Amino acid sequence: MSVITNPPQVSTASAARAEGLSKFYGTGESAIPALDDVTVGLGEGQFTAIMGPSGSGKSTLLHMLAGLDRPSAGEVYLGDTEITALNDKALTLLRRDRIGFIFQSFNLLPTMTAGENIVLPMRIAGRKPDDHWVASIVETVGLTDRLSHRPSELSGGQQQRVAAARALASKPQIIFADEPTGALDSKSGAELLAFLRKAVTELGQTVVMVTHDPTAASHADRVVFLADGHIVDEMHAATADEVLDYMKHLGA
Repeated sequence: MSVITNPPQVSTASAARAEGLSKFYGTGESAIPALDDVTVGLGEGQFTAIMGPSGSGKSTLLHMLAGLDRPSAGEVYLGDTEITALNDKALTLLRRDRIGFIFQSFNLLPTMTAGENIVLPMRIAGRKPDDHWVASIVETVGLTDRLSHRPSELSGGQQQRVAAARALASKPQIIFADEPTGALDSKSGAELLAFLRKAVTELGQTVVMVTHDPTAASHADRVVFLADGHIVDEMHAATADEVLDYMKHLGA
């Protein structure tokens, strides 16, 4: 069943790509494949959603692409850099300098203000934040009047937007988001997704998001579907209903 619809005219450059990526848990005949020979490119300046039934390998793929876990076989590239060939120290530096992360849990430091949390990774790295860039992100995410507040004084949606602003603050080459709306109510989730959409459209960022929510996926330029550790299809500029119908086809 092919559902590829109206592919948009986007940059052909890959911000990241996987080639022949496999991940097995266990050894020998009892080894369980979480990913099996996956090859995929992620377009620069594009919002990509990764979807699939529970156990399909979507979070495993995200973690491999982001350098959070190492594959059993295959290569991962960030731009022209093969990150699977890097040692742990080099990989840590690459993640710090070139990759942004947004997780379901906000991971904010409770003793710091929102503004301090946003620039913390750059302070740790000994880099001076670009004040104009940070201000543009803060304005885009709607936090200008919340920068002096601590996390306990913010709603869950505001905390997640602080985490998203922190991920963008260092101008990463690519942002990975793992179920970023999973802990949010529908209104807060919609605000975060609108921000990610604007980050791509207006700020030129590249976003890759794992989600189980068809509405969240409908904000993306491209939806990649996984099943049983394989990429089985993709959609472009899909509606929430189109994504939901295809997920039903996958048995999700």
